[in-house]
Amino acid sequence: MSKTPLLLLFLATISVAFANPIVVKSGTINWTGYKVTGQHSGTLALQSGTLNIQDGQLLGGEFVVDMTSLTVTDIEGKGKANLEGHLKSDDFFGVAAHNEAHMTITQVSGDASGYTVTGDFTIKGQTHSVVFDMTLEENSATAKVKIDRTLYNIRYGSGSFFDNLGNKAIDNEFDIEVTLNF
Repeated sequence: MSKTPLLLLFLATISVAFANPIVVKSGTINWTGYKVTGQHSGTLALQSGTLNIQDGQLLGGEFVVDMTSLTVTDIEGKGKANLEGHLKSDDFFGVAAHNEAHMTITQVSGDASGYTVTGDFTIKGQTHSVVFDMTLEENSATAKVKIDRTLYNIRYGSGSFFDNLGNKAIDNEFDIEVTLNF
């Protein structure tokens, strides 16, 4: 038997061993949604996550967000409770039926100075690719992502689907800022 197949098997085994996922220990997810008259912001909780890193290079990853944890942080009292309830309703994220959102990194380019990442986001059972930048440090990763909510059948208050909204219109895109610690 040739030594080449054994060497290839050995190298493949080593590369898989070094590409084991790194478990994300904690993370913060801050969101900001925009409307004609201002904006609202809040947080979501990371349920679980892994990053695939080999030789200091980001290769992939998977994350689960607990949508039941959605909170509003820019207002208090009854307004806060009402907005949280509305965002969790079927008008927006339909949390009763879709209590998790998922993101899987499908493509990575760049290097340790900065990555361009393509991720498949699944929200309300709909999956769409989003491209965003990510930085990776020794024990953390950060990303800012812009998501078009209408792709996930979240159309409430969208001027793209409803006329005469005036100052009640809500932007189609919202931002999330993510910090992962591992």
